[in-house]
Amino acid sequence: MIRCGLGYDLHRLAPGRPLFLGGIEIPHPAGLLGHSDGDALIHALIDALLGAMGEGDIGQLFPDRDPRTKDIRSTELLRDVCARLKKKRLAVLHADAVVVAERPKLGPYFPAMKAALAPLLGLPPDGLGLKAKTNEGLGLIGRGRAIACWATVLVGPKS
Repeated sequence: MIRCGLGYDLHRLAPGRPLFLGGIEIPHPAGLLGHSDGDALIHALIDALLGAMGEGDIGQLFPDRDPRTKDIRSTELLRDVCARLKKKRLAVLHADAVVVAERPKLGPYFPAMKAALAPLLGLPPDGLGLKAKTNEGLGLIGRGRAIACWATVLVGPKS
């Protein structure tokens, strides 16, 4: 059976924190606040994967009260979720994501993000779509104070 999952995440930006997005560090004066490294793109992918598996969300699986996940790289959380997917004899067939941010401009970082994320997802680079949008100056995102991400995944039986 083919399944689809949808994920969303949003984190505020905080000065002095490193900005991790899509599994890479991006030079920027502010990073995403979170219990982990705050990588909103990976968090949206995780929620999409969990949805496709018929499970809960990232907060249920990795509660922000758990000291083991404090400041953890989100790539480690994604590895865990992909291992769960594999145990269910499912594989990612395709993933697509939109990052909504005023700054920094993300297009130049997409090849590195794909290089970091595609192997974790078990995909070739063209099996992962990445896009960036602004919020046209509206709200926290538009004022450069937050970044949001939407992700969708298609999973099916592992061959």
